[in-house]
Amino acid sequence: MELAMDFALRLRDAANHRLSRYEPLVLLAAPLLALLAARTLHAAAAAVADRGLRTVLLALAMTAIKLLPGVSAYINAEKRKVVDQLQSGGTSTKSTLRTELPTVGLSNQVINDLETLKARDVNWQGKCSGTVYIAGSESEGHFALINKAYSMFSHTNPLHQDVFKSVAQLEAEVVAMTAALLGSKEKSSGGQICGNMTSGGTESILLAVKTSRDYMRTKKGITKPEMIIAESAHSAYDKAAQYFNIKVRRVPVNKEFLADVKGFKRCINGNTIMMVGSAPGFPHGLIDPIEELGELASRYDICLHVDLCLGGFVLPFALTEWTGGLYVSPTIAGSRPGGLIAGAWAAMTSLGLNGYMENTGHIMEVSKKIQRGIEDIPGLFVIGKPDMTVVAFGSDSVDIFEVNDIMSSKGWHLNALQRPNSLHICVTLQHTVIYEEFLKDLKDSVDTVKANPGPISGGRAPIYGAAGKMPDRGMVRELLVEFMDASC
Repeated sequence: MELAMDFALRLRDAANHRLSRYEPLVLLAAPLLALLAARTLHAAAAAVADRGLRTVLLALAMTAIKLLPGVSAYINAEKRKVVDQLQSGGTSTKSTLRTELPTVGLSNQVINDLETLKARDVNWQGKCSGTVYIAGSESEGHFALINKAYSMFSHTNPLHQDVFKSVAQLEAEVVAMTAALLGSKEKSSGGQICGNMTSGGTESILLAVKTSRDYMRTKKGITKPEMIIAESAHSAYDKAAQYFNIKVRRVPVNKEFLADVKGFKRCINGNTIMMVGSAPGFPHGLIDPIEELGELASRYDICLHVDLCLGGFVLPFALTEWTGGLYVSPTIAGSRPGGLIAGAWAAMTSLGLNGYMENTGHIMEVSKKIQRGIEDIPGLFVIGKPDMTVVAFGSDSVDIFEVNDIMSSKGWHLNALQRPNSLHICVTLQHTVIYEEFLKDLKDSVDTVKANPGPISGGRAPIYGAAGKMPDRGMVRELLVEFMDASC
């Protein structure tokens, strides 16, 4: 014991003697600087692991460049030009916005004002990718029936189930009917399928992610959750990750533009709470290998969410061997419009299984005709092998965004995509009577660009093209945020 004490004292004296040559401030700062350096290295390593070395180095380089005198001001000025160009191509009504209540109420005049505003909307019947998923006009047939159902329940709120018992029953029946389409009657489901109606696809995704996070926290004690998604997954998953503090591991798609199962497997770790598959994916309309992802999720005991935003009411009638499931989730919103529930109930029960089968047949038939028609246009190619009603296409001979500008001038509203640069059309019942006009206008637009390459006045091709090539994706985000702020 005495030897140990003597050794410790001699060690202390030696250390004090060696350190006596340094200033006390240096001795105080050294460990703090070492801790700071260690934390910086740890953060850098985590960033590289999460985003990749190339992305991190590029972000650092862009940050350094922006520090140079005049560079930041130049970039801001150029961004302002792009925002102004984006706004000039739209139909901003900021100058005519009503900003104060009228002194005297307008009474029934408000209906005339609403009709005037509505008349300014573009011709959406058959000319839009997706957007409106019902056939006909608002004043007749199935369309009119749903509008009437909505108006009957427009004052109701399912938050108050003791008052609006009718809406509570309608929601329960919609959920049960939807669950039946997705396999609730099968023995393998265990009969444990239930759900809620939401305001749309984004809220549904938010609920699925939150449910997985809460479930895995309870089941496995995961407090630093991560989820694995493909690059083709909907952007709402990034929003959910921000809301619920979840790390996203994004896996590149394979050469068929599908989720890469092997890539997903490499990303699984002790913090993984869920994986995401799309059926189909929004960009290209392709169905990810759901069964393989399901087997992987089962093997590692993690959640799998299948995004059916565009396929939920088509897949059960177009691919009969497909199976799926629903999540148990409370809604994010407390108060909800009962009219939406009544409208959904009316739509489902008025059509019935036969109606859905017939409509799906029409949509799938037109989707295939559009796909074949695009393949027949010289210079265009279809991306992947579309399984559903979304057909994405690009070009190896013309600027596809210039083609989009010409199509816009003809009244069409398509979705522009990046990586690779392409367009897509989400086929609905609205297109079943107008698809031939679409293909004709598309061929004419390609021919126009071939004959006169270069952006048209007021077109957005240069903006989309530049955004697709911009290596700093952070700058693209900044640009979109500025555009959104300027549009308020």
